[in-house]
Amino acid sequence: MAMTNGFAMYTGENNTNFDKLIQDYATLVKRIAHHLKGRLPASVQVDDLIQSGMIGLIEAARKYEPSKGASFETYAGIRIRGAMLDEIRKGDWAPRSVHRNSRRIADAIRYIESSTGRDAQDQEVADALEMTLDEYHHHLQDGAGSRLFSFEELLDQPGEREGELVNPDQTSPLEGIASDKFKGHLAEAISKLPEREQLVLALYYDEELNLKEIGAVLEVSESRVSQIHSQAALRLRSRLADWTDTPSEH
Repeated sequence: MAMTNGFAMYTGENNTNFDKLIQDYATLVKRIAHHLKGRLPASVQVDDLIQSGMIGLIEAARKYEPSKGASFETYAGIRIRGAMLDEIRKGDWAPRSVHRNSRRIADAIRYIESSTGRDAQDQEVADALEMTLDEYHHHLQDGAGSRLFSFEELLDQPGEREGELVNPDQTSPLEGIASDKFKGHLAEAISKLPEREQLVLALYYDEELNLKEIGAVLEVSESRVSQIHSQAALRLRSRLADWTDTPSEH
């Protein structure tokens, strides 16, 4: 196939087994791309996901080590999805104001919850930010639609990206310890979210429903689900600030 030969030229590989591996698993790239597309804003094109995913597949074929224990399909799937996520991060289309507003919301949630000892309510956050409730929900919607929904991306946790979950080059055991501690804190923080936010996250991440499907389950609009998801992510960010704090956007 021309595609296979093109990728062989790109990588400098001419090995028949390498070419066959790329050809055999090209359908995996398409499957992951279409699945991921259903969970992303409309501005993300599936062809772009496939292109970056094919690069991830090439990297997987070049670096896979059977001795590590994972099957090639499992390893390649992680590399493919990671390559797609990295490409989306590089092409972040959100204005800087959206990132600033997201940080302001997370800070407001953190302040209210530390002061009251309970979950911050929508109206309280809006008041703290001197916004109307509609304006607050609008900012949540902007933040939700501007970037990929994943705990790794929303919480900006280094080393926890999808493409790095299986990393044969990782040598420091301290990295694994830090990762395990973060996961423990994350799990605890999720368990303490308001019930509806927990449900949205469970349906989205565990059951892999898209926002429209979750809306049907909860009998609310897709945009409302998006707002709940965004608020859950920002609430988690505020509660895990010691792990996730980075310099403020200016």
